[in-house]
Amino acid sequence: MKAFEGFDVLVEEYRAGILENVHYGAITVVNDKGEVIHHVGNPNHETYLRSAAKPFQAIPGMKRDIDEVYGLSSAETALFAASHRGEDYHIDALHSIAKKTGIKEDQLYCCATYPLNEEAKSERLRNREEKRRIFHNCSGKHMGLIATAKHMGWDEASYYELSHPIQQEIIQSLAELADVPIEQIGIGVDGCGLPVQTLPLDRIALAYLKLANPDLIADESTRHAAAKIAARMNENPNMIADRKFVCSALLKDPNLVAKGGAKGVYGIGLRKERIGISLKVSDGSEQVWPVIIATILERIGYQNQDTIDRLYEVVPNTIYNDGGMVVGERKAVFNWS
Repeated sequence: MKAFEGFDVLVEEYRAGILENVHYGAITVVNDKGEVIHHVGNPNHETYLRSAAKPFQAIPGMKRDIDEVYGLSSAETALFAASHRGEDYHIDALHSIAKKTGIKEDQLYCCATYPLNEEAKSERLRNREEKRRIFHNCSGKHMGLIATAKHMGWDEASYYELSHPIQQEIIQSLAELADVPIEQIGIGVDGCGLPVQTLPLDRIALAYLKLANPDLIADESTRHAAAKIAARMNENPNMIADRKFVCSALLKDPNLVAKGGAKGVYGIGLRKERIGISLKVSDGSEQVWPVIIATILERIGYQNQDTIDRLYEVVPNTIYNDGGMVVGERKAVFNWS
């Protein structure tokens, strides 16, 4: 395969007016008929969802209303779809979930690590704390799956195995929202050890469109589950990442449901406009998400300027050096096909 086949230039970064870095990738926008209305690069590029799959991985639990079963708050439930970055309020909520569900930390299949948030990580290190599984950004998702397995009487110890009923149901739900046959969904292993699925970018965009507009989902129980987890994400944006991250910035807008994943993949559904957006940055960079997403919203004439402004606050287009001096700029340079 040729280098960058299926990808176009999305972002250029300049230092003192000289091109220093280029980010390639692909973008796809679909309407509520599942038709591609805008794209950059190949809209059929097969992409691992990584953590952009988390809202769909929460659907089995939301079908059973496990938040109500265990008496979980809205904020605690949001962690089932989160890539939390380990701030104190995340860890407190996770401890609360564990207490209410009876889940033990050593039941989590994700590895022990430190928080992704640098301030939270530094605090744990200053306190000479060891790495913990609950600090892992996927620990909320794992708790949600274990809680669902426990409620259903399924084996809790093997919840992460592809053959487990909950993993099979996740694949079925994703196939339903993406409108693809199950056998066409590729399967790998994610960073946290769970199965992770692949879809073409246009199918990821369609799945996010339906997440934001569940009236497009035929099955009633899936429709209920998608609406519920999307609502919890919007109600608790800082639970999904942290207070200074693109996912939280987008989810503060009640018109959007959005979630990113490792290695540069992102999905967004827009309620009023009834469109879905997906993107993949080929080098895996998350730093260029804000300028790409803000530019997409500007191109479609998005009316909520506050959302666009928040994205530019997360990562400004102005590039500063370590001392705070302005040394360059980044530009979104892609054109629609």
